[in-house]
Amino acid sequence: MSGEKPKRATLPPVQENIDKLEKAINVGNFYGAQQMYKSISARYVSAQRYSEALDLLHSGACLQLKHGQVTCGAELAVLFVETLVKGKIPFDEDILDRVRKIYKMFPQIPVPSNLGDDDDVQELTEALGAAKTRVEGCSSFLRAAIKWSAEFGAPRNGDPQLHVMLAEYIYSESPELDMARVSYHFVRGNNPKKFASTLVNFMGKCYPGEDDIVIARAVLMYLSMGNLRDANYLMDELKRQVTSQELDFPQSDLVQFITFLLQTLERDALPLFNMLRVNYKSSIDREPAFIELLDDIGEKFYGVRRRNPLQGMFGDLLKMM
Repeated sequence: MSGEKPKRATLPPVQENIDKLEKAINVGNFYGAQQMYKSISARYVSAQRYSEALDLLHSGACLQLKHGQVTCGAELAVLFVETLVKGKIPFDEDILDRVRKIYKMFPQIPVPSNLGDDDDVQELTEALGAAKTRVEGCSSFLRAAIKWSAEFGAPRNGDPQLHVMLAEYIYSESPELDMARVSYHFVRGNNPKKFASTLVNFMGKCYPGEDDIVIARAVLMYLSMGNLRDANYLMDELKRQVTSQELDFPQSDLVQFITFLLQTLERDALPLFNMLRVNYKSSIDREPAFIELLDDIGEKFYGVRRRNPLQGMFGDLLKMM
């Protein structure tokens, strides 16, 4: 009996596995293929053959999503990003294109409307559940990609194009739309014109009297990041698009405050900034998040140090005592 250790099985060229698993998916064996994608890619990663693991996971994510298998596809998409991290793959346009290709494979399906009988209600319930699954899957993938990009060569907040992709998908697919979340990613993106179009579209759907809050939040989010240029561009573009569509731009004290704020931040005018906050307090208080955003703006543009919330609380307690 030989005392030699058995040789480790060598991994075949990755294209062989890609072709084999593609056949499994094409005949509908989605779950079986999914387990194979995970186990085979893990072997390539263990052998530090990251490029081949990425090829396999990219192919699997796109194929599963193409066949409407959102949960499977999203899981492989996240594994694709995790492999980028394990392999310490630097951010570049080639990888960004591969991420974009996976993103474009996520289904975009309008939620049905004009429902009547019980069958239609059942259809709506299923459609809403499917939409939630799509948004959660795509969000997990793109959030992971944003984090990877920030760590491996993109700007500190992550690649702006990835933020725009995520903002667009949340807006188009979310059954319960959170515009604060959409705005969060748009202001970290690089397409204020598209952001303006999205806001104008939403203004036609939101509750009456809330369109000014949507505009103010978007502008204040830009300013809280110190981005006065895009904040001004957004306001100008919103007015242009509203006019071209023969709509009414909201006129309110809150919009007036935002207009004056943009002018104030063009110069060194801390007293005027503070005066605006006092004079328009009732409008600012309509949205609790505005106070924190304005504190960020004061710090970014005028170096105003933010008060520690605990200090404020203890100070108030001492006054009461």
